[in-house]
Amino acid sequence: MAERKKLLLRLDPEVHEAVARWAADDLRSVNAQIEYALRLALRAAGRGARGSGSGPSGSPSPSGG
Repeated sequence: MAERKKLLLRLDPEVHEAVARWAADDLRSVNAQIEYALRLALRAAGRGARGSGSGPSGSPSPSGG
């Protein structure tokens, strides 16, 4: 497995709170939720990352695939 990249991310506190609530609803960490949201955005833009068939925690994609 490839080494995971580390990234320092600055967020507006309201954005962080919203992501944290979403993560809690989905039983994910904030980090995993951000990666999940990025994968959704990449897929929607037609720029899907390699291996983006499942979420970072192995959960299925929102389309059920």
